[in-house]
Amino acid sequence: MQAIRGRALARSLAHSRIVIARSPATNSLLRRGLAVEAAGIPPTPNPIPPPIFRQSRWRNFLQILGRATLITLVVGSGGFYYLTQRDKHPGPQLPFDSEKKTIVVLGSGWGATSLLKTLDTSEYNVIVISPKNFFLFTPLLPSVAVGTVSPRSIIQSTRYLTRHKTRQVSVIEAEATDVDALNKTVTFTDNSEIKGLVSSTTIPYDYLVYAVGAEVQTFNIPGVKEHACFMKELHDAERLQRAFMDCVETAAFPTQSTAEVDRLLHMIVVGGGPTGVELSGELHDFLEDDLKMWYPELAAKIRITLVEALPSVLPSFSKQLISYTESTFKESKIDILTKTMVKEVKENSVVLQMPDKSIVEVPCGLVVWAAGNKSRALTQKLMAQLPSDQTNKRGIVVDDHLRMNGTNGSIFAIGDCTATSYAPTAQVASQQGSYLARCFHELAKTEKLSAKAAEIEQALTTTSSGDEKKKLEDSLASVLKKLKNQKLRPFHYSHQGSLAYIGSEKAIADLPFMDGNIATGGVATYLFWRSAYLSTLFSLRNRTLVATDWLKVKLFGRDVSRD
Repeated sequence: MQAIRGRALARSLAHSRIVIARSPATNSLLRRGLAVEAAGIPPTPNPIPPPIFRQSRWRNFLQILGRATLITLVVGSGGFYYLTQRDKHPGPQLPFDSEKKTIVVLGSGWGATSLLKTLDTSEYNVIVISPKNFFLFTPLLPSVAVGTVSPRSIIQSTRYLTRHKTRQVSVIEAEATDVDALNKTVTFTDNSEIKGLVSSTTIPYDYLVYAVGAEVQTFNIPGVKEHACFMKELHDAERLQRAFMDCVETAAFPTQSTAEVDRLLHMIVVGGGPTGVELSGELHDFLEDDLKMWYPELAAKIRITLVEALPSVLPSFSKQLISYTESTFKESKIDILTKTMVKEVKENSVVLQMPDKSIVEVPCGLVVWAAGNKSRALTQKLMAQLPSDQTNKRGIVVDDHLRMNGTNGSIFAIGDCTATSYAPTAQVASQQGSYLARCFHELAKTEKLSAKAAEIEQALTTTSSGDEKKKLEDSLASVLKKLKNQKLRPFHYSHQGSLAYIGSEKAIADLPFMDGNIATGGVATYLFWRSAYLSTLFSLRNRTLVATDWLKVKLFGRDVSRD
């Protein structure tokens, strides 16, 4: 039996002689195996070592990238959740202090909100009175008007801000009806639909921050209030959205005449400032991105006309950007009528005075009025109390520290209600609010130093010891020196640039740089415009909601339904 096994192994080796000859180590192992087999000893198993695989660099890179992405997602999600919960659960606040002075803030716009955001409330009792209990991010109102952004995404409750302050801030949703500059009181009424037993009251103030803004300027043109849509408040944008879709749906009504369809689908925007230009661009995007898809039989008939009384649109921008905007609008088939004045707004048309002084009546389905501001009735009533100091009919006259002339520093006025050399923009009002918060901080320090000086002077009258008297005199001299150095710096506006969206995913930017300006426009500027607005939004909640709205529109388009 052993001989047979040996012969079989020999034959196997003969077939493999080339391999064995090339491998001396294998040959030695085979000889040893033959000897063991011949002796009848069972062979000992000899495990073969596993093959060594070298991991590619690409696979290493993918593993590292995957782990880094996972860690980033976990850390980012955790940080985002922490920030949302921190904002959602504010801590305890100091109660009202009767010994502190009271600041009453009228309004909840850009100036008032910037003031509240920066103000150190530990030094004052603060009361906010406004008919709106929220802050509105007005630059995105044109986006709301066409459904690009949801209305709730650009508002933030005023109580969200005041609840995170050091001391409790009272927020009252009411309309101020009277300000008594002599007796330093404010009267306000509840203007909501549901009223309680008390709907009107009067409160005193030590300092009043007058930030009520302005209302739409119609220049007493007939029919503007009755037939035009404004672009000032949130309800204006919502009304415009409904009216625009109403025109489209009415134009789709069966057996509508061609002339009537053309009239219904003609949209006229009055005002060539940033608001009018951005609204025209948003309407064009709505038409190109959505209406052509869902109303193919009507989309080609929709027309947009921008009317401006001045020689050009966007007068605050550089000539280069004005030309770029006009050429972009021409490509987008948006008509621009400059040097054209509105004489009357009728129910179904607009009467225009053309550059050659001829009068033309233009049929239209919708008129949007975005042409200037004027003082509110409350502002005019307040100015009438100080006729010798308030002589500018455009608004409240203030000094270099934003103090209303004729009020001995008890009333500060900021924003669109003032008559200053600055443009009535959100940027100006925001900087004025921040400046005023710093002024109140300096006033609190001055009052503390004055109180300390009075206390030392009182102690000097009752001290007889020479050493003690010398210490008090040195302390008084130090306090008086600090008081002398306590000076309020005048307000200085720092222009951070101007931005405007012009449609077709293009924007323009006029930015200060060194001693000149950088004028740029296009798709890259559009991305910068979006990032700038996101960073300027009030809170993390607003930024998240607006970014989500933009993403939804990109994926699913705008909603064309009408409630």
